[in-house]
Amino acid sequence: MIPERWAEADKKENTMIAPLSAGIVLGLSAGFSPGPLLTLVISQSLKHGIKEGIKVAIAPLITDLPIILISIFVLARLANFRTVLGIISLIGGLFVLYLAYESFHTSRLRINIQDAEPRSLRKATVVNALNPHPYLFWFSIGAPTIIKTWKENPFTAVAFVAGFYICLTGSKVFTAALVSTSRRLFIGKTYLYLMRTLGILLLLFALLLFRDGINLLGGL
Repeated sequence: MIPERWAEADKKENTMIAPLSAGIVLGLSAGFSPGPLLTLVISQSLKHGIKEGIKVAIAPLITDLPIILISIFVLARLANFRTVLGIISLIGGLFVLYLAYESFHTSRLRINIQDAEPRSLRKATVVNALNPHPYLFWFSIGAPTIIKTWKENPFTAVAFVAGFYICLTGSKVFTAALVSTSRRLFIGKTYLYLMRTLGILLLLFALLLFRDGINLLGGL
């Protein structure tokens, strides 16, 4: 009985680790990828200090909740249709593949501080709300992952979301702190190496999404 319990515990642990790992990699990728929010984090940190940069970094915690709820509400009603979920999984794979492409082709960040106007948390929230990436991510990757893992074990869904947002906001807070102390280190080759590494990991996750999509479509 004891070995069987150990085996069952190991299986549950493995099912927990996979969504958590996906959340971590996707969160780091979203956090460090060039975009309006990262640019705002850097400009605020350089011009007004780390405190203002952190205010910008936490904007996704405000703007993403309605997107998550709506995407889960819509997709949950399609959860019984394997064909629809298979197509969504393939779309998610394409989106992650695009993120990997962006990571591989990222150039050094250039921030014009003179042109950066003072911005508050409210402005950062507006910037992120108008960014199409959160919508694409949650409808094609995030919500399907939550729906799938919730049926198996609700804690794995929580682990995925927690890993994603801890790494998303954490990476931007880290950026604010790093830029405040050493701008040259962040915008140099170190940043490029980081994005190339994330690109490789994203490529692997894209392949997994393609596999799941094909399996849901009946191996076609």
